[in-house]
Amino acid sequence: MMSQHVVEMTLLQILLGQKYGTSVDWWSFGVLLYEMLIGQSPFHGHDEEELFQSIRTDDPFYPRWLPKDPRDILVKLFVREPERRLGVKGNIRQHSFFRDVDWTALENRQVEPPFRPTVKSPSDCSNFDKEFINEKPRLSCADRTLINSVDQTMFNNFSFVNPRMDRTKNP
Repeated sequence: MMSQHVVEMTLLQILLGQKYGTSVDWWSFGVLLYEMLIGQSPFHGHDEEELFQSIRTDDPFYPRWLPKDPRDILVKLFVREPERRLGVKGNIRQHSFFRDVDWTALENRQVEPPFRPTVKSPSDCSNFDKEFINEKPRLSCADRTLINSVDQTMFNNFSFVNPRMDRTKNP
């Protein structure tokens, strides 16, 4: 569901004619963090239209049991004005939510993960919930017009660029 919200927030900014950049990444981080901390999606709707409306107008629900620092970082990541969103405005590393993080050790890969799953082979799925493993895969449909309207050159330095979408080679 998280990736759907990421796409929807980007689409929302496109549909509203707003420029978008790294601020969308910070919004997406907020969605991911919310789902990890609270266990559900921050925005809800029975269909795509209701979900878009929720993203545009609703404030996420913050349970009373959620401590002050996690609540504060989420509120600051869900600021609707991209230029005021934490990560765009202010250094997210200095937020009190991350007070115990040793960023240098983390960057140098010197931090032991709190959990290291046992993996028997590259295709071992035993750490995934059976509900997801048993789901039938389905292709999502992308609106080709919308994709073609987005400047794809911003993805040129990514490690993978779909050759069919590379306008420098297929104008």
